[in-house]
Amino acid sequence: MKARGQPVRGGVFALNRRPLVRSLLASAAIAAAIALAGCDTDGTVPSTRSMQPLSAQMLAEIEQKNMEKESSILVRLFKEEAELEVWKEDRSGRLALLKTYPICRWSGELGPKIKEGDRQAPEGFYTITPGLMNPNSSYYLAINMGFPNAYDKANGRTGAFLMIHGDCSSRGCYAMTDEQISEIYALARESFFGGQRAFQIQAYPFRMTPLNMAKHRNSPHMAFWRMLKQGYDHFEVTHLEPKVDVCEKRYVFGSESSGKFTPAGRCPVYQVQPDIAAAVAEKQRRDDRDVAELVNRGTATVAARTGTDGGMNPVFLAAVKPYNVDSDGVVRAPVVVSAGTIPANIRLPGGERLPDQSTGSLTAADVSTPRAATRVASREDSPGGLFGGLFSSGGKEQASSAGVIDRMSRLVGLRGSEPAADVPTPKSKAAAKPAEIAAARPKPPGEAKPTANAGAIRPQQRPESQEANADPQTKPASSASLLNGAQPTVPAGTFDNRFGPWR
Repeated sequence: MKARGQPVRGGVFALNRRPLVRSLLASAAIAAAIALAGCDTDGTVPSTRSMQPLSAQMLAEIEQKNMEKESSILVRLFKEEAELEVWKEDRSGRLALLKTYPICRWSGELGPKIKEGDRQAPEGFYTITPGLMNPNSSYYLAINMGFPNAYDKANGRTGAFLMIHGDCSSRGCYAMTDEQISEIYALARESFFGGQRAFQIQAYPFRMTPLNMAKHRNSPHMAFWRMLKQGYDHFEVTHLEPKVDVCEKRYVFGSESSGKFTPAGRCPVYQVQPDIAAAVAEKQRRDDRDVAELVNRGTATVAARTGTDGGMNPVFLAAVKPYNVDSDGVVRAPVVVSAGTIPANIRLPGGERLPDQSTGSLTAADVSTPRAATRVASREDSPGGLFGGLFSSGGKEQASSAGVIDRMSRLVGLRGSEPAADVPTPKSKAAAKPAEIAAARPKPPGEAKPTANAGAIRPQQRPESQEANADPQTKPASSASLLNGAQPTVPAGTFDNRFGPWR
């Protein structure tokens, strides 16, 4: 491993000198080829936003929770509640909840991603190596989830470029605000600097509680969700990252075996540590008993399909006043809340009813603070001149300089706005969110301050003239905790190349 503080060699970014029209056509062709695969997040202008330090507020919270800045992390995603959790290893060696982020936008219905173009955000267990970190995303910053993993491939599921990213815009991704993804990205980056070779993302349809399992008992995905709940329960009873394998086209958690796991083949003989197996079995017995009692009491079920397109955390829905949304459910101007900035031209989930704002319960600062004055991590910190304006994901403030070219880049999918054709006509009102989620408002991430000697203590970013949209099966990851058989995307010249010694 390279000693900390030793700089990493970098390249010199040079603009492509071919004619501008030829560059535009090439970019449009790339965007059109992968638009349906997932969230196209590749940008062409290297940025420094991926190296922004953690805020003083976050560092204080890490210390208060008895954690180290560079200790390991784990991420959990919950669709129905529209929440993202970051767990971090404390000094006892176990994972503790560091922060819960409201998700600005996810797309599709509850349930796994099945095929390319279905707009479904993935559900399952995914392993994130440095090569899946995209510092040059058109959606501010992005973390590729590595879909399809070994389980997805064994079950014939297709798709690619499924991300956690900024810009609050989703085509099968989990979209945060730019401020949120900046902090999440920095936490992941620091864990790699600390020696973590890979971290796990657990993506669930909802919190796997007895009440939710009872409410969704008629879903065609229930067998899949009960399998996910085994991994959920392993984590709940241990607060340790569960070891994940795949065999016989199913997930296996916490296995110890001298045999080889083959995703589509027979499972080898394996065992789970007796104390963990006993604790998980006891939790499952309690939960099954509670589910049965809830069903006997007549707990109402939730529709398997709602006719809506994904969801948005109530924190963000409550901030969008009716006069700020057009008749098609599109936000017309940026909205600033404590959790971050909702850009203009973001489409609300189909069928969502905006909260009644007639009482004026929100302050002016909640909905109308000028965007540039409240950004923790702005889009405008990326260099690049012409190409920066052409391929970045900036908002209204860039319109005057970008002009026609800016609008062209938006039309071919290189910016954060969602194409109207991708969103189905609203059919019904979305399922109600738990009351406790509406009250959850995370603390603002705080102002990110540059570190004067950051270049001396952290590897420097390696610019490239363009980032390849690599096929997700072209390069296997070498992480010891990676799902057997998983082969995530490793774009050339990205985070993985710069921080290869940590893999």
